[in-house]
Amino acid sequence: MRERARRMRAERRGRRAEWLALAALMLRGYLPLARRFRNPAGEIDLIMRRGRLLAFVEVKARQTFAAAAEAVTERQRHRLVAGANAWLALNPRFAGYSMRFDAVLVAPRRWPRHIADAFRP
Repeated sequence: MRERARRMRAERRGRRAEWLALAALMLRGYLPLARRFRNPAGEIDLIMRRGRLLAFVEVKARQTFAAAAEAVTERQRHRLVAGANAWLALNPRFAGYSMRFDAVLVAPRRWPRHIADAFRP
């Protein structure tokens, strides 16, 4: 039962971090296209658009920004790229848009930190 409670707390923390990241990006002029996109190939926390730019965003919440940045692992990057390809296949109208992979780092009592073009596949 303790493991289930721990997972539920982590899930709530993650959802809260995603809402903060979404708000921060919207204040910077990004429009949300999808949240928590999942398919067998991968998953994406946020898919945002600003003009003709698509940002596939990984959100990480940890005690510090450094710890959050370290939590974006190589495996997650591969899943993000695979998820982006799957999403683009389902949404061909965005095929001509520029795209990049961003991260939003969330730490307690701090405004989220947006890392544009956090990595390249």
